[in-house]
Amino acid sequence: MAKLLSCVLGPRLYKIYRERDSERAPASVPETPTAVTAPHSSSWDTYYQPRALEKHADSILALASVFWSISYYSSPFAFFYLYRKGYLSLSKVVPFSHYAGTLLLLLAGVACLRGIGRWTNPQYRQFITILEATHRNQSSENKRQLANYNFDFRSWPVDFHWEEPSSRKESRGGPSRRGVALLRPEPLHRGTADTLLNRVKKLPCQITSYLVAHTLGRRMLYPGSVYLLQKALMPVLLQGQARLVEECNGRRAKLLACDGNEIDTMFVDRRGTAEPQGQKLVICCEGNAGFYEVGCVSTPLEAGYSVLGWNHPGFAGSTGVPFPQNEANAMDVVVQFAIHRLGFQPQDIIIYAWSIGGFTATWAAMSYPDVSAMILDASFDDLVPLALKVMPDSWRGLVTRTVRQHLNLNNAEQLCRYQGPVLLIRRTKDEIITTTVPEDIMSNRGNDLLLKLLQHRYPRVMAEEGLRVVRQWLEASSQLEEGEDMSADGRRQLALFLARKHLHNFEATHCTPLPAQNFQMPWHL
Repeated sequence: MAKLLSCVLGPRLYKIYRERDSERAPASVPETPTAVTAPHSSSWDTYYQPRALEKHADSILALASVFWSISYYSSPFAFFYLYRKGYLSLSKVVPFSHYAGTLLLLLAGVACLRGIGRWTNPQYRQFITILEATHRNQSSENKRQLANYNFDFRSWPVDFHWEEPSSRKESRGGPSRRGVALLRPEPLHRGTADTLLNRVKKLPCQITSYLVAHTLGRRMLYPGSVYLLQKALMPVLLQGQARLVEECNGRRAKLLACDGNEIDTMFVDRRGTAEPQGQKLVICCEGNAGFYEVGCVSTPLEAGYSVLGWNHPGFAGSTGVPFPQNEANAMDVVVQFAIHRLGFQPQDIIIYAWSIGGFTATWAAMSYPDVSAMILDASFDDLVPLALKVMPDSWRGLVTRTVRQHLNLNNAEQLCRYQGPVLLIRRTKDEIITTTVPEDIMSNRGNDLLLKLLQHRYPRVMAEEGLRVVRQWLEASSQLEEGEDMSADGRRQLALFLARKHLHNFEATHCTPLPAQNFQMPWHL
């Protein structure tokens, strides 16, 4: 009876991974008795096959989940419509509550039928036995057997805790449960007395900004956190995860951040290969609709590096919502996991980010200044100009205030706190981080990121003449020929040299995957 209850309440099982080839799997790992033998031609051959009862019940519950999500997003309009029609009176609400209660009972019955279907399936019973054993005892053998299954990540046991490093327990300067430290924007009116009257005057604007950021703003900025999009991408994500596990011998892990969010990660270890770059770890930070299953991790993987990918809070297996504080908290526990559990020194870690992932990448480089290098692909300096581009001009004040208070992705400010090697990759046909049209390459905010970095690091070189010649180089459709006589002035020549070393052009749009040959280590003195 207890096993039947476990099957009713257990997670959804998606896939049972095939046995890894002998040359991919470590020789010390014995065969897993829970793995299912399948043809090696396709990773799709090892999908978990539920019985008919479980399959149909799962379809009904999944459809109900989609309808619930649609109802959630449309609820403000629905309430307004019902109010206008007079359907929110007590005489109308009571019968509706009866219908809702009946529907919930029916769904509970469907869930029980699904549990019975699982209970009759020996594959699921074997899986739930291993899952329960792992929750009781997280031994290496139990974890190894559990890794052969892909299931609802909410039931995956936590592998690493943010307080686990001994240095965190002994130090008072580490992150608290409120989160890691972020750079805060300066007040708009410095020197103004923060009196009670001023606070009351600001209150309506602050409430409006909060509502915009937590409803429309966050979902526009991180569309990958929208449940309906994740549901549509589920088959692609499952296929990408199968490729990482079966072909690259990837290891999945759940990390617990200081804010309580659970972060879904995937680690591919290349230290045992003949590739020298396998000794280096590349931590990948994805874009606003990117997932490690199908994201930028493929570039360093093809280049032969060890790779650690992770999903933003609220993306796929990660919990929470992707606000800047939560993003930084997640990045902190990922770096701690790389150092204290995976055994990489900061000097062997490279931070690689695409698009909006530049925020967490620059935060990590600022907070862990000993990391080896940082590569920012198709990233920007500040979110405000890009937010103003897509919103009505009459909303300028509201947009600026909302971004600064709740969605402040200040990449350039954080990047300037890092003194290590940096490489920026600019997409010459980028349609996302340009403030006008893709053909106007000077409106690409990657230019501003480069200029702010160079002005901070080399203020004397990037004086008026140096700044002008770098702008001319950025505006050119292709890099100037070597040996071209720009000027006799040494500062201009040096400024141009530094710009070429810190920024590479890539003739592509924003979402084109970066080829492995373009993944190069930054120049350093």
